[in-house]
Amino acid sequence: MRYIIKIFIFIAIQFFASTLLYAQKEIVLDEIIAVIGDEIVTKRDLEAKFSDMVSQGMSVTDNSRCEVFEDLLFSTMLLNQSRVDSIEVTEQQLEAEMNQRLSYYINQIGSADALEKYYKKPISQIKDEMRKVLREQMLIQQMQGKITAAVRITPSEVEAYYNSIPKDSLPLIDAEVEVAHIVKYATVSKKSIDEAKEKLNKYKERVNSGEQFSTLAVLYSDDQGSAVKGGEIGFVGRAEVEAEFAAAAFQLKEGEVSPIVETNFGYHIIQLIERRGAKVNVRHILIKPKLTAEAMQKAKNELDSIANLIAQDSISFAKAANLFSDDDDTKKNGGIIVNPQTGSSMTPMDKLEPSLFFVIDKLNDGDVSEAVQIQNPRKKPGYRIIKILKRTDPHYANLQDDYQKVKQAASGEKERELLQEWMGRTIRNTYISLDEKYSKDCKFMQDWSVNKSN
Repeated sequence: MRYIIKIFIFIAIQFFASTLLYAQKEIVLDEIIAVIGDEIVTKRDLEAKFSDMVSQGMSVTDNSRCEVFEDLLFSTMLLNQSRVDSIEVTEQQLEAEMNQRLSYYINQIGSADALEKYYKKPISQIKDEMRKVLREQMLIQQMQGKITAAVRITPSEVEAYYNSIPKDSLPLIDAEVEVAHIVKYATVSKKSIDEAKEKLNKYKERVNSGEQFSTLAVLYSDDQGSAVKGGEIGFVGRAEVEAEFAAAAFQLKEGEVSPIVETNFGYHIIQLIERRGAKVNVRHILIKPKLTAEAMQKAKNELDSIANLIAQDSISFAKAANLFSDDDDTKKNGGIIVNPQTGSSMTPMDKLEPSLFFVIDKLNDGDVSEAVQIQNPRKKPGYRIIKILKRTDPHYANLQDDYQKVKQAASGEKERELLQEWMGRTIRNTYISLDEKYSKDCKFMQDWSVNKSN
């Protein structure tokens, strides 16, 4: 169970990378090494998971391959039971989860184009290869959630768990910071918007007059990732693109060009290449209205005024964020930036985006920065002011500073025990067959030989 619990953490970048590594392996002769109910475990599954463990730098012992094998048996048991209990993952849930993971990984690697170059395949193919593995992982996660749904942890249990950890085994917590910001995006002028729309109308007229949409996309689109492919973005479902883009794309007939569509990225015209079931393959030309220096300066001036009000104690930072910030993801939460990997407000210093790190590195707790330009290319242009709410130095875990982390660990331990009990009961009522070549010398945590006839 040691390794499978790590699987359920679902750290997006590791999951995504290992999924693609698995998908890229050469097809080799395979063999079934375990059967659990209606599900199977193959030698290829075992080797892929073992290689993934090694690549993550985990220590390897004589029993490591057996531990990985048992982790696969645990996850396969959960998958089989999810089928028995008729647990479902809808296409909408699958697409949403896939897009979230894909967006996170694209953000880490820099761009969709960089991702495609790295894996030497289009986004559409990457998603197709992720689909089956991700669906099974989501079924396993839901099954685990069903088993552990009733787990509750009290403050006394958290304290007891902490006190049970030997003092020389307490984990070292890296330096972390809690940060809030107030954002003002630069406003694009009506003139710039009109110019962008005028360009797109001319391109549409040229297509209607016989010119190739793909050629115009290469020459004029501001989406560099798709422009090099003639504007083609590959097969996508409705949930994979912005709602306005999807609404236009799914109404088109093959070869038809849409009216101008506005999204957060700018203005588009779209041409349908092919419809395949619930997906469409389209080309688009994106034009981003030009920002003026005056618009950027206006955003900065607005933030300077807000910072002055905060400095004079005329308004709190949290209330100012709620009233004035343009960042919908944080404004209702006092401007607090949440760690996307953990959902916590505390973020390790080495996980901060570089532009943010260099700003807060000069601040003390409670300080508010000057207005600084937004450096993230995936965000709208503008400025933000940043406040340090809390900062911790590297330290050994304690209940005062790390209560939530200790609570999470205590809850995880309680869930692990419940899962172990459930697994022991379920093994006795499920058909199980293991290839002795892979299991006879293993030291398993569960007795997997109890039922071969159900």
